[in-house]
Amino acid sequence: MNFEIKTGEDLFLIVVLCCLILGALALMVTTLHLYLTVKQAFPDQTKKELEEQYQYSSFWHRIMGLRPTAMNAQLMLEHAPDDIQELDNPTPGWFMALFYGTIVCAIGYMLYYHVLGPGDVMNQEYTTEMAVAEKAHEAYLKKFANSVNESNVTILRDEKAIEAGKKIFDQNCTACHGAAGEGKVGPNLTDNYWLHGGTINAVFKTIAEGVPDKGMLSWKKQLNPIQIQQVSSYIFSLQGTKPAGAKEPQGEEVKTVPEVAKR
Repeated sequence: MNFEIKTGEDLFLIVVLCCLILGALALMVTTLHLYLTVKQAFPDQTKKELEEQYQYSSFWHRIMGLRPTAMNAQLMLEHAPDDIQELDNPTPGWFMALFYGTIVCAIGYMLYYHVLGPGDVMNQEYTTEMAVAEKAHEAYLKKFANSVNESNVTILRDEKAIEAGKKIFDQNCTACHGAAGEGKVGPNLTDNYWLHGGTINAVFKTIAEGVPDKGMLSWKKQLNPIQIQQVSSYIFSLQGTKPAGAKEPQGEEVKTVPEVAKR
């Protein structure tokens, strides 16, 4: 596997990883040094006596790494700061194994998720889940899109649908109707005048079927009925916006235009 440092973040993570590895090695060396120092502090006879006593301690004491109270005199340390005496009870082996295990797991986690790269961190998991949800949403729309037609279409009022309609409008309609619907080759869509009807049903049909003699394409092959409903709803949201350079009114005035969600 080839690994390349491409960004400053990659370099930072490698430096942190190296520091963790060095820190773990230093900790293990320090622990070993302390163990050998303490071990050498006891005479051989005392060590032998301690071991013999430890053999007769309870199973629980041995598992937990504890020494029986009978060994307190031998385990007492010479120094007593502030007249507080201490026993030389070393950290149990099982605890040290867990501690070193967490260091190994941390190093493995950083290698897998932040250095080698195959792991998914939270933002990548979120992006993946959103992509799956988007595909499921698209499949749902394709399944039920044909249930919408010019007879039963209604104006969508939620902000998400209006935003989706705006995206479709920006991609396909601005060349003829302008970025703000002010009208260019095509008519102004922000006033109350309509060439082919000012209801949602009429606008839906106009977009779906097109107006060949006026140069407007039929969009029913490029857009599904749900998308045509979305862009139709967005067009109604442009009513009364009065953009700069709006084209003069064309067609018949329709005074009762349904209200839609504000953008």
